[in-house]
Amino acid sequence: MNSPATEQAHPGHAGLGSYATPDLVAAFIADQALAALAVQAAAADLARAVDAAVPRMRAGGRLVYVGAGTSGRLGLLDSVELYPTFNWPRERALALLAGGPGAVFAAVEGAEDDQAQGAADLLALVPTAHDVVLLLAASGVTPYALGACATARAAGALTVGIANNPGAPLTAAAEIGIVLDTGAEVISGSTRLKAGTAQKIALNTFSSSLMVRLHKTYGPLMVDLRASNAKLQRRALALTMRATGADTDAASAALAACGARVKTAIVMLLRGVDAVAAEQLLEAADGSVERALA
Repeated sequence: MNSPATEQAHPGHAGLGSYATPDLVAAFIADQALAALAVQAAAADLARAVDAAVPRMRAGGRLVYVGAGTSGRLGLLDSVELYPTFNWPRERALALLAGGPGAVFAAVEGAEDDQAQGAADLLALVPTAHDVVLLLAASGVTPYALGACATARAAGALTVGIANNPGAPLTAAAEIGIVLDTGAEVISGSTRLKAGTAQKIALNTFSSSLMVRLHKTYGPLMVDLRASNAKLQRRALALTMRATGADTDAASAALAACGARVKTAIVMLLRGVDAVAAEQLLEAADGSVERALA
């Protein structure tokens, strides 16, 4: 039987077990570097997915990540990082992992093969046409992801299928298919290697680009973060100072007056207004600091 490229033996590393340690390490690093090239080749489809997702997010939709194994864990990772990084509501970034929450820490054998469960898990979220469902599977044939894809499409949600094999059923079934053609792994079939790396790069790129389009940044600055710990509180202060040129005292006072919302503090300092007026300017500008300052 023909196996997908991600399951085939790598033609360049037949003697992997005999490599000296420096050569072994170099082989893994060199192969991982190819993941970025695979994502670059899919840039146009990633951009199309971002543009299609923006209006749905503006309408109140949710990001829903679906996958099994490594792919599912990578989706979960992206979903949980959106809240502290961009202050994106937790209830609008959800992740479904084949086998349930316990599969984060231990493989649940056979869970990925249950197409009906994938459909049921997605249906339990009551998907709408405003939602964006990201379906991840290195092979592109995972039944759990395919079941969720069918349910999401039936609800009118935007479906984005991400797989590492050309011609995969998942990319064909989704409204937008993104192929990250990473080929054979140094250890055959171990898609936690460059296939997983490519998925991580693609998810970083998609969600970060989406947040920029939703005005979660000011230039390259992360100005809509949630200052939920000491590190992020220091970062909020540094960002406010960098964006405005204000000294520590002025930036601290502005942050204290607006509940540590960096965007609001920036507008307060650069427009010379109080927190209420700054919030009104941001609301009128759809959350864009650039427009609020114009």
